[in-house]
Amino acid sequence: MGWYERAVAWGERHRFAIDAVGTTTAALFVVPASLATVAGGSLGRSGTWELLAWSVALVAPLAWRRVQPVWSTAVVAAAALSHLLLGPPIIFPADLAVLWALYAVTAYGPVWAHRAALGLALMGAAMLGGTMSLAAGDVNAGAAMAITASITALAAWAFGLVRRSRRETLEALRDRALRLEIERDQQAQIATAAERARIAREMHDIVAHSLSVIVAQADGGRYAAQADPQAAARVLGVVSETGRAALADMRRLLGVLRSDDAPRATTDAPHPLPSGSRAPLAPMPGTVSSAVGHPAPVAPAVPAGLAPGPDDADLESLLEQARGAGMRVSLVRVGDPRRLPPGAGLTLHRVCQEALTNVRKHAGPEVSVTVVTRWGPRSVELEVADDGRGAAAEPSSGDGRAGSSGYGLLGMRERAAMFGGSVTAGPRPGGGWRVRFSMPLPEETKETA
Repeated sequence: MGWYERAVAWGERHRFAIDAVGTTTAALFVVPASLATVAGGSLGRSGTWELLAWSVALVAPLAWRRVQPVWSTAVVAAAALSHLLLGPPIIFPADLAVLWALYAVTAYGPVWAHRAALGLALMGAAMLGGTMSLAAGDVNAGAAMAITASITALAAWAFGLVRRSRRETLEALRDRALRLEIERDQQAQIATAAERARIAREMHDIVAHSLSVIVAQADGGRYAAQADPQAAARVLGVVSETGRAALADMRRLLGVLRSDDAPRATTDAPHPLPSGSRAPLAPMPGTVSSAVGHPAPVAPAVPAGLAPGPDDADLESLLEQARGAGMRVSLVRVGDPRRLPPGAGLTLHRVCQEALTNVRKHAGPEVSVTVVTRWGPRSVELEVADDGRGAAAEPSSGDGRAGSSGYGLLGMRERAAMFGGSVTAGPRPGGGWRVRFSMPLPEETKETA
């Protein structure tokens, strides 16, 4: 903001003070000049004090011409009409206050006020012409005076309209800039909230899935170690691989938040798994998987920020890991599979992953799980059903079971809503729990070969 803009802004904040100083300064010259002009003219019929009162009454209200334009103009008009009827018809240059008041009320007052002021000014011009005609005995002189006064009044009114239009335009621009700034801030807040929700969903899926595997393996190893001490070593191997896989996923997630393009360090995870893979899932406490001693083959290191996320094509590997951990999982495909875009494929994968995680945590031991994918012409459905405890699960359940207080179902529903889908969860009629996910197929999906 330059010096001129700052000066204008300061003037807008101190309107009355500036107008009062200007009016006082003008009165020091206008009032004595009016006294001298009227006293020396042929139309002077009033005394000095009366002329002084008329002059002050005309000039003084101009101090409020911008803060109270209606009342200021009304007082000036009343004073002008009063001295026209009761005193000298012209008090020059004090009568110029009428034009200044007309300009002010046009520029800063309401529409009705400046229209009424213009009407009063034209009426006063006609009365002035009639008074001059009677006083001078010359009709032509009176008509010329009336026309001149009317033209000057119209000119002041026109200048006021121009100033009013400019002021309204500037106010509209300022209001628009303020609304745009508020909208920008709101959009930034919405984007920030959406990004926080997305990160929270990813963190929940990664951490909850991996920690459930680690906890289940640790519990199972603790019970099995009593009969087979070697089982504890095998369990620690699975826990280590699961932690590495979770660390790789966390680095992939957090890598998108970095603003630089520097390579991500991988020294802390010398044997990461592919981003879409998972460590073997663990059986319930009291059992140890036969695959505990045979961790998955180690894949070459991939920078976490560049590794692709899992999608619907990784469902088979996800279920294979669950089977290898001792869960009885079956997969049923109905319809022709499609290749989903990365975001939609990730949503399908995460919903299935979260449903399996909840089965492992809450369904109880010896559970059979059925995963069904139904590919329709315009939608895809995923159903994960188990024959476990269902609604009798503990209150810490995160998939909507009795007393649920977790974020699993909330995250699944948020993911589904992003693609126009829905998630429902509830007990099965014959016992167990069912999670059903439905999502319309994007236009760019194609049938897989």
